[in-house]
Amino acid sequence: MTQKTVDHLIERLDGLAPSTAMVLGSGLGVLVDRIENSIRVPYADLPGFPSSGVSGHAGEVVAGLFAGTPVLMLSGRAHYYEHGNAAAMRPVLEVLAGIGITKLILTNAAGSVDPEMPPGSIMLLTDHINFSGSNPLIGEPSDRRFVGLTEAYDAGIRKAIEHAAKATGIALHKGVYMWFSGPCFETPAEIRMARIMGANAVGMSTVPEVILARFLGLRVAACSVITNLAAGMTGAELSHQETKDMAPVGGSRLATVLQCVFRDRLLES
Repeated sequence: MTQKTVDHLIERLDGLAPSTAMVLGSGLGVLVDRIENSIRVPYADLPGFPSSGVSGHAGEVVAGLFAGTPVLMLSGRAHYYEHGNAAAMRPVLEVLAGIGITKLILTNAAGSVDPEMPPGSIMLLTDHINFSGSNPLIGEPSDRRFVGLTEAYDAGIRKAIEHAAKATGIALHKGVYMWFSGPCFETPAEIRMARIMGANAVGMSTVPEVILARFLGLRVAACSVITNLAAGMTGAELSHQETKDMAPVGGSRLATVLQCVFRDRLLES
């Protein structure tokens, strides 16, 4: 199935050969709007691709020129909490590797554990904590399953994003992302624990994709768009609507930073 999907996607791309892909989190479709000469392929047309059941996730591949560079974007992802399958994105990432993608930039909407990192901020992931109790490589029969994650987040891509943020004058926080399984939001006690354990932001995605991407030999970086202060920090209840409302604010800033990365060819240095 994977090779069939690889061949079909290559045909749909009609000669476009991106080496970098992005996965867009909840409400981050603003990045898609900055693609020129876009080619859109619904996930439903690609065998093995998930049907996202989360509002704010379009469920399509969008490819084209992003700041003059060929890029492929996945507008929407499958989450562990939808089906209980941490490896739900494995077929997708296998297809990306199959069409020649070598670099993957992941984005997500996250809650801040740090009061100095308010909604609308963007955070570059330096590391993560897998608190979900699951792993997308469970069941992998080969010794390839023993993936080293000491440098899960590629230093070269991170440096490019940091340089672009500085060049555009956009504040870029850096920190550790803790993956909770979801779909309910965390409790105030869990957020206090996350802070003690060294997390700066919490969310329900990204980590399985990082593990899978490193398993497949891709270089990976990830950015969080902060949509809220985490449970217990303001006294207010959390909601997915808040995520959808606030994600475009930080998403616009992240789009500007990433445009600079590609416009100035920072991933090529």
